[in-house]
Amino acid sequence: MRTIKLVADLHIHSIGSGHAYSTVTEIAAAAREKGLSLIAITDHGPAMPGGPHPYYFGNQRVWPRKIDGIRILRGVEANIINEDGELDLDQYYLERLDIVLAGFHSQCFPATDVKTCTKAVLNAMQNPFVDIIVHPGNPEFPLDYESVIKKASERGMPLEINNSSFCGSRRGSAQNCHEIARMLAVYGGPVVIGSDAHFAWDVGRFDNALETVAAAGIKEEQVLNTSAEKVLTYLGRKKDILISYEQE
Repeated sequence: MRTIKLVADLHIHSIGSGHAYSTVTEIAAAAREKGLSLIAITDHGPAMPGGPHPYYFGNQRVWPRKIDGIRILRGVEANIINEDGELDLDQYYLERLDIVLAGFHSQCFPATDVKTCTKAVLNAMQNPFVDIIVHPGNPEFPLDYESVIKKASERGMPLEINNSSFCGSRRGSAQNCHEIARMLAVYGGPVVIGSDAHFAWDVGRFDNALETVAAAGIKEEQVLNTSAEKVLTYLGRKKDILISYEQE
């Protein structure tokens, strides 16, 4: 099977997250070394301990659109905070960002039963500003995978296969990630492969996730971040991101 070539990493944390260790310029340099053309800086939302104030996300407008030829998306990994699918960042900020990831973190979401977690994800997917559901394989937050994957496929919303879930984060995720990938192959829904890098060296690290996607039989055309244009077109469905990048 031909190896899927990824050109974008859409899940990266900078020092703004409070527990990550690289600057935006260091991350861009690492992306260039890895042969990427597009990255998203998606620091944790403010409910995460040590996370940035909402003003941090509003002021991302001062970031250049490109650093050394690498396109930079301004984003957030927002925390789902209740079963209604609410996020820890107001609409004022969400609608101004290029990309909004949404996911669970133990410090921000108290429930651990399948019914509540599934309801929360399905509701978060209804938010018009949410672009991608991240690390859904986390065993701490069990989901009815068929319900989530079916709804995501219907809505055209990518689910993430998170590489760091195989490398020590969210222990016990690997088996769930394999099952999610298998079901995504069946339903044909869109997929994003993310590094979830918290240090610049891990930017563009996709090895375990790529193996999982290949083993599951996910088609290359299902994977969003095989093309910068695909990413920008998808995000541009609600914002003029593609136009702004062409102009800037």
